[in-house]
Amino acid sequence: MGAFLACIQCGRCTGACPESGITPLNIRLLMRMRQLGLPIGGSVPWLCTCCGTCTLRCPRDVRPGDELVRIRSGLVEQGDVPASVQKALEHTFVHRNPFGRSRSRRALWVEALPFRVPHVKDTEERRLLFSCCIHAYDERCMKIPTAFATVLAKAQVEFGILYEEETCCGNEVERLGELGLFEELMEELRKTIGKYGVREIICLSPHCMNAFKVHYGLPIPIYHYSQVLARLFDEGLLKAEKGLTAPCCYHDPCFLGKQNRVFEEPRRVLRMVSSELIEFSRSREISLCCEGGGGRMFYDPDFVYERRAEKRILEAETLKGGRIATACPFCLRMLGDAAIEKGIDVVDITEIVLEVL
Repeated sequence: MGAFLACIQCGRCTGACPESGITPLNIRLLMRMRQLGLPIGGSVPWLCTCCGTCTLRCPRDVRPGDELVRIRSGLVEQGDVPASVQKALEHTFVHRNPFGRSRSRRALWVEALPFRVPHVKDTEERRLLFSCCIHAYDERCMKIPTAFATVLAKAQVEFGILYEEETCCGNEVERLGELGLFEELMEELRKTIGKYGVREIICLSPHCMNAFKVHYGLPIPIYHYSQVLARLFDEGLLKAEKGLTAPCCYHDPCFLGKQNRVFEEPRRVLRMVSSELIEFSRSREISLCCEGGGGRMFYDPDFVYERRAEKRILEAETLKGGRIATACPFCLRMLGDAAIEKGIDVVDITEIVLEVL
């Protein structure tokens, strides 16, 4: 029996959903349609960002977000998928990344470093630095693995990467409902990780960390990079030698905070490197979604509405925090695009850390 049958139609999911009221998405109504066995199609199921807010708010543990993934899965099987989503899935199947870029350019970011990054198989500690597809192929996000690798080198922490063997972790593929392709990607990466005896994984994206921790079942430690930075500062391996940077507002990524409960480490790091940490009115468990997750990076609705990233930027203006810091490449891109006209700087935590070392 489906968990959706336990839904009591209280509406707490819809009341908290960042897309409710500004788009046609009504998660409570979708649960009711499931209960009544009514067909669900069109654009509505693809509007969800899979932020996890509805699941946190549900008093009956229905997990509406997971039910929506099952709705999407049924649509995938029927071939009822938006063209842009279908293209991203096809690219992932063929090229092992949703952007359709060559695997030979997966680790292009290492060319910007003044030192050599080894393959993880050539390291003693077998500590794997895993970058997201967007880190590998997006010009803006490519700066993040370069910055974090530089920080690790300064702290004398050994690490390695997979180079061309690094593929999409499949987190967004799973959220989009292409479960067969996700299983294929997961099995492929599991074999690669096992082949090289990887003992620890540092993820640059909360989405990759979520895939590894929730779905892969790996018997090794898996960290988000902010957790590693916090530990390095705590152990004295990193110090803000150049003084503190300007004040900043911290934006909680949904897949890091709401879904994996990592709230404190990013803030601890920012307090060590910034003169002031400013909180948004909606932060931690109630943080406002940037609208980049759940496959929304690859699906843009054909109607105009106030984007959540735009709303975030407007609040940042009133807080006068100087700039926005985040710890997710999707948030970096979504907020960054919305901030261009306002002249607000959106940066990754690693970039701020690098400024003070």
